[in-house]
Amino acid sequence: MTGLWVALATLALATTIGVIRLRRDGRVRDGDGDRLSAADLGSGLGERATLVQFSTAFCQPCRATRRVLADVSDLVPGVVHVEIDAESRLDLVRRLGIMRTPTVLVLDPAGAVVKKAAGQPRKADVLVALAAAVPDERPASSHQPDEM
Repeated sequence: MTGLWVALATLALATTIGVIRLRRDGRVRDGDGDRLSAADLGSGLGERATLVQFSTAFCQPCRATRRVLADVSDLVPGVVHVEIDAESRLDLVRRLGIMRTPTVLVLDPAGAVVKKAAGQPRKADVLVALAAAVPDERPASSHQPDEM
């Protein structure tokens, strides 16, 4: 009978951990203020924002993330997508606290990490995260008082 209780407890714990991980996977959260340069990335920063993807060779979700980020960078002018092989850039992985792949960083034009997502993000979430990184370029409206 004890074996049954151990099996049920193990199953409950595994289910809880799985649900928590599923809910957190790909969720975009605020960045931690780190800054990356063009030298860190091995390519130039985007004019308006940069999407940095940390991947590994055998990571299946990395392929889908690559497509999502490529679509977003094509859709939004001035946004660049840079993919970094996590295995070859362990210095950056350690410095930025990357724990899994894919991990996506959204950088502002100066290279500051504005948003971060571990796991495969949805396209809509990436677009919302970009809104926080892309500077507002709308001209200030000239307010003219109504004539009386």
